[in-house]
Amino acid sequence: MIRAALPAEAEAIAELHVRARSTYYPDGLPEDGIDWVERWQGAIGRPDGQVLCVVEHGRITAIASYRTEQGAPADTVKLFQFHVDPDHWRTGIGTALHTACVERWRADGRSTATLDVHVDNRRAQAFYARQGWTPDPAYPPAEDDHHLFLRFDVTRGTGE
Repeated sequence: MIRAALPAEAEAIAELHVRARSTYYPDGLPEDGIDWVERWQGAIGRPDGQVLCVVEHGRITAIASYRTEQGAPADTVKLFQFHVDPDHWRTGIGTALHTACVERWRADGRSTATLDVHVDNRRAQAFYARQGWTPDPAYPPAEDDHHLFLRFDVTRGTGE
């Protein structure tokens, strides 16, 4: 089941987020001082965004957070977080969650989505490429940057 996240689920979402992010840091997740439970509480229920989650057998197994980025065109949405529990990789729930996001973006009149992905997260980069995301020409890669910037044509559809 894919649905909007509930405020009471912020802790479970934060735990999934940290577990998934830890997989692409070779030396472990850096200590960033961010209170992720508090950050997710703030994201859930934002009037300019949405947090969707995949729930299987009463457990959250994937999450997506998106919103209109400040200063961005009204028809553009930014995918800020997209994580699948590592125990559920390659099961299809990431693709299903991505499809649900695209359907909502279309219903909201969006034509473009953007995101940035960590350069060491090859698994995510391959996933996004399969879904139809391409390098964002407005933000070419810089040598000293730790992120790649991608763009998705919401009007076109999904990849797989």
